[in-house]
Amino acid sequence: MATRQNSTNGKPKSPRIQVVLPEIICDQLTILASNESRTVSNMAKVLIQEGIKKYFEKEANAVISENNINTDKFRDELEKQPIKRLKRAPQRIQYYKKSD
Repeated sequence: MATRQNSTNGKPKSPRIQVVLPEIICDQLTILASNESRTVSNMAKVLIQEGIKKYFEKEANAVISENNINTDKFRDELEKQPIKRLKRAPQRIQYYKKSD
């Protein structure tokens, strides 16, 4: 769980987390940070934000494609049903305005 500290003026600081990284990933993160003139901590924050954004976009696309599959399935089921003839002409529906 993220820990929250207070600054000297009493306002709460942003939540803090600790992450244990393999040496190779830490070295790569350091290189990326120096290439973009960022601190290692800030570079890690940027990469985490981008990863989370991509993850949620991927999940949203999966939900949309699942809805499309459900729609296609529903359409196929409707098309498989036999055509039924109406026994008489449909009745007209009349709407009345409420009088005040």
